[in-house]
Amino acid sequence: MSDERKPGLSRRSLFAVSAAVGSTIGLSGPAAALTGNASAASPRATRDVVPFHGTHQAGILTDQQSNTYMAAFDVFSTKRDDVITLLKTWTAAAERLTAGLPVEPAAGGYDATPLIDSGETVGMSPARLTLTFGFGPDFFRKDGVDRFGIAAKQPDALVRLPKFVGDKLIDAKTGGDLSVQACADDPQVAFHAIRQLARLTSGIAELRWVQSGFLSSPDAKGTTPRNLMGFKDGTQTVTDPTRFVWAGNEAPGWMQGGSYLVVRRIRIALEHWDQMKLAFQEQTIGRQKASGAPIGMKHEFDALPLSKNDADGNPIIAENAHVRLANESTNNGAQMLRRGYSYNDGVDFTTERWPPWRQGMEYDAGLLFVCYQRDPRTTFIPMFDKMAKFDMLNQFVTHTGGGIFAVPRGVRPGTYLGQELFASA
Repeated sequence: MSDERKPGLSRRSLFAVSAAVGSTIGLSGPAAALTGNASAASPRATRDVVPFHGTHQAGILTDQQSNTYMAAFDVFSTKRDDVITLLKTWTAAAERLTAGLPVEPAAGGYDATPLIDSGETVGMSPARLTLTFGFGPDFFRKDGVDRFGIAAKQPDALVRLPKFVGDKLIDAKTGGDLSVQACADDPQVAFHAIRQLARLTSGIAELRWVQSGFLSSPDAKGTTPRNLMGFKDGTQTVTDPTRFVWAGNEAPGWMQGGSYLVVRRIRIALEHWDQMKLAFQEQTIGRQKASGAPIGMKHEFDALPLSKNDADGNPIIAENAHVRLANESTNNGAQMLRRGYSYNDGVDFTTERWPPWRQGMEYDAGLLFVCYQRDPRTTFIPMFDKMAKFDMLNQFVTHTGGGIFAVPRGVRPGTYLGQELFASA
């Protein structure tokens, strides 16, 4: 597909925008505000700012924000230099957006056409915005073609996810060459960030899919949020990020200190779930609904009594309970960092995949499952392969989209996202 067929900014305009937002990367000094007289804009209070630069990308170990807006992009340009320009432009934009600053108007000032920053967050807090970027398998090689001369640098761990039992993946909600996850404590801030980055792709890439998500507001800081099934979600977490989250020297140099993202859009048959008795719901999950404690225990963070039986000799936590199948003790010690969000996309016509196979208008709502790990071949893939076959929860959930992405290590000041990937390739 030729660039000329794409509406919006021309490639020449994109280069101008890159210069406007800081083509040298590592921006400093006051920035032009989105006002007619281009008065200086100051960064927001530092307590609301998560630094963009660092050893690792922000948005992974960052304390989880209350909202997310995730996007995947397809690159349609065949030119390596275009991709490098886009990554430089995105880096400069991300530096400004996460600092609470607008992406500057195009060269020519506020009256320039097109105006780059849409302005819906002017005067707002950055709300701990983080932007986390990744590269999908098709970014390296697609249909057997080394697209940008970097196929040799594709990590062995960046594999295509197999088709799991029960998958009903929608193509328009699956895959992508590039991923960006915006997380913030304000949904408008998260959406604004993706909106600006999407506008900066014109002539090079286009949106493939997006998904918003949210967390419940906990009663007290540090408490576990509840998902749409009413259960606490995220009690079990990774214990050693160095061991389980960050890629080590087994990965290519550009990925060491990075992580592998797996995201799955999971629709939950809430209407069906809501008809189940409380005891059955708790048996399905393996936890008490109100407290979050494992069945047979008193407190949320008590260890799972996986070897404990009831008076009849049956496991207190069923063999096919969700928490048993997801626990590291039943997965060769494998752990991954979960950063899931609930989603609600209204209603549409659907057919449930389990009896009574009800058809009709139902909620398109559920879980945006997000996890980071050192190697998906030893964590998500074998873990979910087992869960897809045996988990009691399967009668209520259907995986409809998502993808896998290599998330490189953090960006140093003066460099751009993926710079090492394109160096001397």
